[in-house]
Amino acid sequence: MHTEFPQSDDIIYLNHAAVGPWPLRTARAVQQYAEENLRQGARAYPQWLHTERALRAQLQRLVNAPSIDDIALLKNTSEALSVIAHGLPWQAGDNIVLCTQEFPSNRIVWESLREFGVECRIVHIDIKTEDPEAALLSAVDAQTRLLAVSSVQYASGLRMDLQRLGDFCHDQGVLFCVDAIQSLGALPFDAQAVHADFVVADGHKWLLGPEGLAVFYCRAELRPQLRLHQFGWHMVEHYDDFDRLDWAPAHSARRFECGSPNMLGCHALHASLSLIEEIGIDSIATNVMKNSRLLIDIIRNYNLLEVLTPTLPERYAGIVSFRSRQVDARRIYQALMAQGVICAQRGEGVRFSAHFYTATEQLERAVALASAVN
Repeated sequence: MHTEFPQSDDIIYLNHAAVGPWPLRTARAVQQYAEENLRQGARAYPQWLHTERALRAQLQRLVNAPSIDDIALLKNTSEALSVIAHGLPWQAGDNIVLCTQEFPSNRIVWESLREFGVECRIVHIDIKTEDPEAALLSAVDAQTRLLAVSSVQYASGLRMDLQRLGDFCHDQGVLFCVDAIQSLGALPFDAQAVHADFVVADGHKWLLGPEGLAVFYCRAELRPQLRLHQFGWHMVEHYDDFDRLDWAPAHSARRFECGSPNMLGCHALHASLSLIEEIGIDSIATNVMKNSRLLIDIIRNYNLLEVLTPTLPERYAGIVSFRSRQVDARRIYQALMAQGVICAQRGEGVRFSAHFYTATEQLERAVALASAVN
């Protein structure tokens, strides 16, 4: 196992699509931060601010934002989506297009706009078809203001063609919002190439960071269009001039951060992203895809197991979902967890999500245990 992940010998960790484990360097960064607080309080706060800014730069590179000013640090994906949904100037009759497979965070927030006369067009996608994007795009019309989609669907593991969706939205003048939580840290991402207007993602899954800290990318031209609903000292332009009586929202994406930053989370995520940058996202993606391919092939070797995730290379990422032809998914999930296989039950299947460092023998062992449940 990779030296950064000295996990207990009695577990096989296949749940990075839920909450990823911290690397060793992240645990040490948090310990050091805690020790500084214990011994010296906030004496090192100027250095902590350097860490915060370094984290923004890491996230800028990760999503390929034009500027560090395009990056906001929010509490979670849901908050970021809410900033968008309740910030845009909607008109009665506008509609939003999304699909049935979305995680509740990427559905509820848009449905909350119905009281303003905004329609949610929730499109059914059959993951067994080779063109799920066509179903989404066929629902777009002249009243569509925004298309919301996850880069990878949380339950099925379906990987969306963001380039196709983004190109279409760009040509049609439709806003394109990407929930990238199931791909950032596992696959390369380029907000400019896919014409993403908004990108949101928590740091606690494939990015291997803590809960309570998320990246929010907003295209610079759109920032002034988002009406603010949270206010405080940190979101103003001259945030370090406490005696100033006049104020205006920051020109940067900091305008979406009303109060003090999650400095503990910043130290942790900064450390985790240093590992991702050190290894390289392309190398990580190669290993993630290799592990998913191995899982698919191993599962197929068991007659009683059925792969639910699409198996074309361009249609899957780090998530592989499967089910038994005879045993309920909940029963398999509970049996696996009892035996130390950390996974999830989503929809009608069991979900495995291996990262770049997961060993082949662990994948083989996990599938064998799943097939033995009766």
